[in-house]
Amino acid sequence: MTIQASPKTNRDVSDDVLRAIEELKSGTGFGSVEIIIHEGRVTQIEKREKIRFTLDKSKSSPTALAAAK
Repeated sequence: MTIQASPKTNRDVSDDVLRAIEELKSGTGFGSVEIIIHEGRVTQIEKREKIRFTLDKSKSSPTALAAAK
C-alpha cells in the first residue's frame, strides 16, 4: 500500500505525518496503526504489532509466523 497525497491532503496532513505512517506500515508484519486526531490535527500515532503463532504438527511447540512484507 502506498499513500498518495492529493493537493487537499498536502494542506491537511504534513509530510512528516505521512512519512511516519509509511514507515510504520513498512515495518509492521501483523498489527494495527492508530492515528489520534485532536482539534482536527494529527497529534499522535500508535502502533500495535502482533506476533502470531501456529502449531507446527512436526514439533511439540508453537512457531512464530514470519511477518509478511
